[in-house]
Order: sequence, then C-alpha cells, then structure tokens
Amino acid sequence: MDANKIKKGLGRGLSSLIGETKAESQKNKLLISEIIPNKFQPRKNFDQEYLNDLVNSIKERGIIQPIIVRKSEDKISKYEIIAGERRWLAAQKAGLNEVPVVITEADDLKSLEFAIVENVQRHDLNPLEEAQGYQRLINEFSYDQEKVSKFIGKSRSHVTNCLRILTLPKEVLKLVEEKRLSSGHAKILVGLDNATFVANKILDKKLSVRQAESFVGLFKKKKFNSIKNKDPNLSYLQETIINKIGLNVLIKNNKNNKGKIIIEYKQLDQLNKIIDILKTYY
Repeated sequence: MDANKIKKGLGRGLSSLIGETKAESQKNKLLISEIIPNKFQPRKNFDQEYLNDLVNSIKERGIIQPIIVRKSEDKISKYEIIAGERRWLAAQKAGLNEVPVVITEADDLKSLEFAIVENVQRHDLNPLEEAQGYQRLINEFSYDQEKVSKFIGKSRSHVTNCLRILTLPKEVLKLVEEKRLSSGHAKILVGLDNATFVANKILDKKLSVRQAESFVGLFKKKKFNSIKNKDPNLSYLQETIINKIGLNVLIKNNKNNKGKIIIEYKQLDQLNKIIDILKTYY
C-alpha cells in the first residue's frame, strides 16, 4: 500500500478513503437481505439507546448517508458492509426493505481500514475494540505501531498505550468491553499483577479515574526491603505476599508452628488497604 496514502489516513476522513477506491455508483440501492455484516467490524457492542434513536430518525427522514459495501468474496449475490453497519441494523428495525449504498472495490485491508476510520472518527469504539482493531492491522497486514499511528492520525504513544490494554487479564477486558470500566481506568490497571482484584475494587467503591489512580498508586509504591527469613519456604511466602499487596511482610514461625505475620505500613492509606483486603476475604 502506498505510504503517502497511509500518512494521509484518518486526517482526510472517510470520504477520502472512498475516493481511493473504485465506486460503481453513488445512487445504488440494495435489498437489506442482500447485505451481510463486515467480518472486520471492530465494534462488538452497539449502544441500544443510540440505535433506537437512529431507528426513529430513519422512520422520519430515511437514510441520509449511504452504506458503503463491497461484493462478498464468500457469499454469492451478497454485499459485505464496509462502513455503516449500525445504519443497516437500524434500517431493519425501522422496517425498510432496501437501503441506499455505495458499492466500492476494496480488499480485506481496505475494508478493515474503512471500519477503523469510521469508528475512530465517531468515537464509537471502546478502548478494547480500538486496540483490537490496531492489533489486527499489525497481525494480519504487517503494520507496525508507527504505520498505525500515521494512518489513524494519532500519536505513536496513543497507539502504544492503547495496545497495552490487551495485556490485561480476560476478566478485566470483559469489564472494559461491557463499558463498566472506562479507558482511563483500564490504562491505570496495565502492569498490575493483581489487576482483576483492583478492577473489582474500583467497581465496588465506584472510584473515579483520579481516585483509582490514588488507590492503584499504593500497589505501585516502591517495595520496602523485606527481612530475609532463614526458612526458604517462609521467605517464598513473604515475597509472594509482598508482591501481592506491595507492603513489607515478615512471617515469624517457631518450632511448634505457632507464630505471627507482621505487615508494615507507613501511612494511613496503606493501613486502609490492608483492612480492605481483610474485609474482602474474611
């Protein structure tokens, strides 16, 4: 693909990308049954409230902006959506039999680019869907982060931070996908060993992004030098607990297997964190 086209990318908008492809006509219509969803659609969840608003608008004014499609490679006499899947879904709910379309020639790469550009421009993607779209460009079409950055018209650091979200545990990614955690929350959790635990705490306490940053900061504070234990098994347990809670821990065990666990804290927030952990599990 031409590097100059990539550099222009998102900045020129969706219409510019359409201009790079061969369109049969700007005034085509297709039966709704002739159209199938985009297999590269990055958006997995469609906001039902917004969709219902769109249905009402279509009932009153029809579809103003055509749906962009290409001939399906997999199904004969079918056309695959490149951009406008939400309008297609709303048209079905509105009871329309046919919809206006722009039929264009596009390969798989161009189809994915169309879908990403449309959704990123309209801020329709949640952070997980956006990251998955970029990752697909990298994995399936040999893009690197710099190339993705130039194409979407955003900084390299934005792309890097976005992709880092994919390293979160599946349980946390599901919360992001369900929009129970925001992009800001997700970025805070990246790199935490106990991200799932912290994510649930953020939800339980209904923490804002700023409050979550303060809470997570407790887990990222530089750990105190742990006191070495002569028993290697106890040393291992100490290190495990230290890595989980981020505070210095000492386990004392005597010959009859009685002893105590000492957890060191140096500020009230750290004490509150210990209490929260105990309340959660006991």
